[in-house]
Amino acid sequence: MLTVGDKFPGFEKKAVVSLEPGKEFQTLSSENIQNGKWTVFFWWPLDFTFVCPTEIASFNTHFEEFEKRNTNLIGASIDSEFVHLAWRNSHRELKDLRFPMLADTSKSLSEELGILEKVNKITYRTTYIIDPDGVIQHVSVNGLEVGRNVKEIIRLLDAFQTGALTPCNWEPGQLTLN
Repeated sequence: MLTVGDKFPGFEKKAVVSLEPGKEFQTLSSENIQNGKWTVFFWWPLDFTFVCPTEIASFNTHFEEFEKRNTNLIGASIDSEFVHLAWRNSHRELKDLRFPMLADTSKSLSEELGILEKVNKITYRTTYIIDPDGVIQHVSVNGLEVGRNVKEIIRLLDAFQTGALTPCNWEPGQLTLN
């Protein structure tokens, strides 16, 4: 599994970016997201499941928090862009997403990252915080049954963006270590 200090791999994948007819899909690549910004890239196992939409909706609720931090937010699974679009159209909490849903149908990016569950070959709930140079600064992996805490991901992003040493339980606004 790629981890802290590794370069996030290059990729080019289709993504759902809108529900507007004719503008639903876009090709995303590592080149067009490494634009001097931080990136939070999060993976869920499969569309049309139970825990996944709660996480995706929470990331969307906190979208402005990522924008304030000059951070790209990208969600992904191994489902196709067409499945993503159908899910967005059918699930009320996913209709107004403000970030792309990347489709890794070939599982090539998931494999390169090392985040495929061994039996069913679906992705674990994995979160990456990637710095503007494309280097992974944080990775966390949850089993299939447990959702993430988006507020904790934002706290970690804040800590990394200070560029300083941050003590245990540090919160934005608190002193960092010298």
